[in-house]
Amino acid sequence: MYSLSDFDFDLPENLIAQTALPNRSASRLLHVDGDQLVDRHFADIVDQLSAGDLLVFNDTRVLKARFHGVKETGGKVEMLVERVVSNTADEHIVHVQLRASKSPHAGAKIRLADAFDVVVGERAGEFFTLHFPGDVFELIEQYGRLPLPPYINHEADDFDEHRYQTVYSRVPGAVAAPTAGLHFDQALLDACSAKGINFAYVTLHVGAGTFQPVRTEVLANHAMHSEWYTVPQATVDAICATKAAGKAVVAVGTTSMRALESASQTGTLLAGSDDTNLFITPGYVFKTVDRLITNFHLPKSTLLMLVSAFAGYDRIRATYAHAIANEYRFFSYGDAMLLTNTSDQ
Repeated sequence: MYSLSDFDFDLPENLIAQTALPNRSASRLLHVDGDQLVDRHFADIVDQLSAGDLLVFNDTRVLKARFHGVKETGGKVEMLVERVVSNTADEHIVHVQLRASKSPHAGAKIRLADAFDVVVGERAGEFFTLHFPGDVFELIEQYGRLPLPPYINHEADDFDEHRYQTVYSRVPGAVAAPTAGLHFDQALLDACSAKGINFAYVTLHVGAGTFQPVRTEVLANHAMHSEWYTVPQATVDAICATKAAGKAVVAVGTTSMRALESASQTGTLLAGSDDTNLFITPGYVFKTVDRLITNFHLPKSTLLMLVSAFAGYDRIRATYAHAIANEYRFFSYGDAMLLTNTSDQ
């Protein structure tokens, strides 16, 4: 039985990548091949996959979700959009994380970006409900600022607005990027396609909760944050065909993984949309995903627990020790790993 302290490790601060490489596929790839750790370049991923394998990407798009505002009383507000709840002709509602010296009450108005007013609604758990005056996505895109993870120590600039999105991002709704996908540029996608590697897509809107630390030593007491996902029928069909052919389903990132595994909880992968708070820890047996491309994760994080469940706790400990010793770059703008599922062994 594992506890929180089992997922701690010391990471030199200089290994936390602060900026993205100009060339997406120039990052490094640590290939975990059984007990062997092989240092590669990310562009080598083509050679590590076979014709007929299926790459499953998360096509979410990061919102410009960060705002500064002013209450009617003159007090300042910092806000991060967590989720667009409704964006219809007569309803434009979002849930946000909000920081202010005094929390606003229901019915209060807040001026955002010195451009438009929102009305505060009822609380939704830890989040505030805000009513926007028009199309949420248009207002966010026009007036918001791209949120970077808390361990990146600069404000987003024009380079980040390009590099902190995947080249295949399509469905707006995330407040953090599905970072394993940041390594793929169009040339690499074309090379995969030319080899006969197939593509499929899911959508999981990554929430700010992905950066929240686990605060309880007993993992079973941790309340996992909830995120919205959808798995299209076309993706289900592609996965069924891939498995029938004896080929590998390769999740690009833990968000693709969580969407697929959340949709597989009956034992059969089902198309559809839902919220998921699936918390994967060692002992979980994966139902759909065979291999995983992922970045290196924070100490004591739910994502470190997930990859430990997927590839084996001891193997991941050894992998991270190797990565630190060989100065791999960590977290969102860092390097990647290629892992194989060993959860059923």
